[in-house]
Amino acid sequence: MKTKLATLALTATMVAAPAMADLVFPSLSYRTGPYAAGGIPYADGYADYFTLLNERDGGIGGVMAKVIECETGYNTEKGVECYEATKGEGSLVYNPLSTGITYQLIPKVTADGIPLYTPGYGRTSAANGKVFSNVFNFPANYWNAASLAINHLLEVNGGDLKGKKIALLYHNSAYGKEPIQTLEQLSAKHGFELVTIPVDHPGQEQKSQWLQIRREKPDNVLMWGWGVMNQVAIQEAANIRYPMENFIGAWWSGAEHDVAPAGANATGYKAVTFHNVGSDFPVFDDVQKYVVDAGKAAGAGDNIGKALYNRGFYAAMLMAEAARSAQEATGNADITAADMRNALESFSISEERMAELGMPNFGPAFEVNCANHGGPGTGAIQQWDAAAGKWSLISDFGPSDMDVIQPLIDADSAAYAAENNISERCN
Repeated sequence: MKTKLATLALTATMVAAPAMADLVFPSLSYRTGPYAAGGIPYADGYADYFTLLNERDGGIGGVMAKVIECETGYNTEKGVECYEATKGEGSLVYNPLSTGITYQLIPKVTADGIPLYTPGYGRTSAANGKVFSNVFNFPANYWNAASLAINHLLEVNGGDLKGKKIALLYHNSAYGKEPIQTLEQLSAKHGFELVTIPVDHPGQEQKSQWLQIRREKPDNVLMWGWGVMNQVAIQEAANIRYPMENFIGAWWSGAEHDVAPAGANATGYKAVTFHNVGSDFPVFDDVQKYVVDAGKAAGAGDNIGKALYNRGFYAAMLMAEAARSAQEATGNADITAADMRNALESFSISEERMAELGMPNFGPAFEVNCANHGGPGTGAIQQWDAAAGKWSLISDFGPSDMDVIQPLIDADSAAYAAENNISERCN
C-alpha cells in the first residue's frame, strides 16, 4: 500500500509540473551480422515494453521513456562506440547483450557513474557488488546456468551422476568458455566425467565435433552456443540420432530459431531459462492493443512470446521497475543515472508486483543488495515440442549450487580488484 500511495503522490506531482526530459534507456542492439537472429527479437521485446508504458500509462511516473537504439552488429568496437555516442543523452542504464562489449564497458560505466545491466551474460563475477559497484546481472548468470543444468540431470538420474559422461559443446570464445570451471567443480563433486568440445565461430561446421560425440557416447550433452552454432548442433544431433531429451542448451541456445531447422527431430531438446516462456500472459494483450495494433512495434509484431523477445521484454520490465523505485526513493520523476544505480542496488521484485504488471510467474521473486548484484541465481528448464511449435517449462524456478559458485565468484572478483586497485565496499 505504501508503494502504491507513493506512486500516486508522484504522479499527482507530475500533473502540475513542467514537462521533463525523457527517461533514456539505450539499446545496444544487433539487427545485422552473424547473430542477428538472436539480437532482433531481444531488441524488439526491450523496445516494445517501454513503448507499452508510454502508450498505455503515459510513461514511468509521468515521464516518457525513450529507447535509443544503436546498432553494434555484435562487434565489441562498435559497441563501445555506441556507448560513447549515447552516454551523454541522459542514459540511465546500458544493456549491451554481448559479453565482449560488457567486458569493455565495465571500467567505463564505473568511471562515468552509469549502471550496466547484463542479465544472464557478461562477467559472471560482477555479481559481487563489493567489487563491481555499477554492474548488475540478476537474476542469474552463466555459472548458475551450468549448475541448473547439472541439477536437472541429478533430478532425472535419481540424484546420482557417478560414472556418467557429460560433454560440453561450447562456442570457442570467452562466452562459451564461461561454464567450464563451474562444470569442473561440479564434476569433482558429483563424480561425472566432463568432456569439453570447442566449436569455432560462427559454428557452421561441426562434423568433427559430432563424430567425437558419436565416439565418446556421452550420457548427456550440454551446449553453450549462440547464433547459427545452435541450429547446426541440433541438426547434427538429429543426424546421429542423439536423444534430444539428453541434450541441454544454455539460455542463449534455447530460442525458436535454434530448433526450427531440425523440424520434428528437435522435439525433446531442452534449455535452461531464467524467465517464463510463451505468450499466455495478460500483459501481451496490452502489447497487442497499444503497441502492435497501433503500428508502434519495434519489429513486425510477430515475435511476441518467443524466447528471446520475452527475455528482452523481461529485462525492460525490471529496468522500468528500477526506474520507478528510483523516482519513489528520490521524490523526483526526472531521475539520474546515479539514482538508477542506487535503485538497482536495493532492487526487489515480488510475485504480487509481477501479477499487477500482467506477468504472473514470469520470473522469480528476488532482492538485490550492495554485496549481491546477481540476485538469487535461480532458473528453470524449458523443453521444445515441435508439433505444438512451442517451449514449455518442465520445472519450477529452482536454486543453483551456490556452495560451488560463490567461491568462484569471490576468487574471480578478488583477482579483478587486485589487478585494478579496487577496494571492497559494502562494509
